[in-house]
Amino acid sequence: MIDAYLEHGSYEKAAEALGIKSASNIGDAIRIVKARAATAGYAPEHDMTKVAPEPYIVKGTSTYYGRDGEKRGQWVKTDLDTQRRLELIRAAIEGMVANVPRLPPLPAPIATREKLANLYTFTDYHLGMLAWREETGAPWNLEIAKATLIRALEHMVTRAPSARVGILNIQGDFMHTDGLVPVTPTHGHVLDAAARFGEIVDAAIFVVRRLIDLLLMHHEEVHVVIAEGNHDIVSSLILRKLFGALYEAEPRVTVNASEVPYYVYQHGRVMLAIHHGHLKKNESLPLFFAAKFPEMWGATKWRYCSTGHRKRRPAPTFTRLM
Repeated sequence: MIDAYLEHGSYEKAAEALGIKSASNIGDAIRIVKARAATAGYAPEHDMTKVAPEPYIVKGTSTYYGRDGEKRGQWVKTDLDTQRRLELIRAAIEGMVANVPRLPPLPAPIATREKLANLYTFTDYHLGMLAWREETGAPWNLEIAKATLIRALEHMVTRAPSARVGILNIQGDFMHTDGLVPVTPTHGHVLDAAARFGEIVDAAIFVVRRLIDLLLMHHEEVHVVIAEGNHDIVSSLILRKLFGALYEAEPRVTVNASEVPYYVYQHGRVMLAIHHGHLKKNESLPLFFAAKFPEMWGATKWRYCSTGHRKRRPAPTFTRLM
């Protein structure tokens, strides 16, 4: 389109040459290209010619001119392109987990109830959060969080029916921080971190592995969902990739590898839908999941969605979709 416009000199003539009915399509396409180029730092008609390398974008320029109108200098301010950064992180993680040793299969339980599936949900756990007794009335740290979560699942599993399928739903914001700097990934709010990020990652890996192995002792099939939350956008991605690789040789374990933060599982005629709740309100989820997963929606009779993130009184996290 750009070549045709340069050759013929107008949107109308370019559209005619290319067999495009509407000349406005040419103009729209060129405006989009110019906008993307400007985001990267290239808009020569405005004296912007310094292109930022990936994964950066130009978030601002300051140009000063002499009395003769000639450009004398320019400051170019850049920032990370969040989407491109996530793509690079994802590629790096996939490369790293390729060499992770695979865990050997564990023996299955002797007898389970064929038609049953148990759903174990932990939402907004914020592993790695710190609370000081003098400020909050009770202490909370990494060791307390690890022990509490493992005991909680042990309590749930031993008191639940002996089901063939166990679904571990770690429903977003499992980790409190998402990087070396203890701030929220999207808004930069400062967080109270209980330890260095490396220690929190170690704790998360230890806990999730214990939880999966515990479910393997009680269920013939185990499905794992590690949902993205607003606190752990990258951390949840790391855990999904890591545990997908670790249990690759275990035929009784599947890890939901969805690249979008909406997760589903079908058990018979029941559809389970999972979303942390940070991107869509509960009211919009039925129509969204029906459109996103039409085959599963059509093949099921009962559909339920599990969410977190928002405070409610009372606080049900499991809602009938339709």
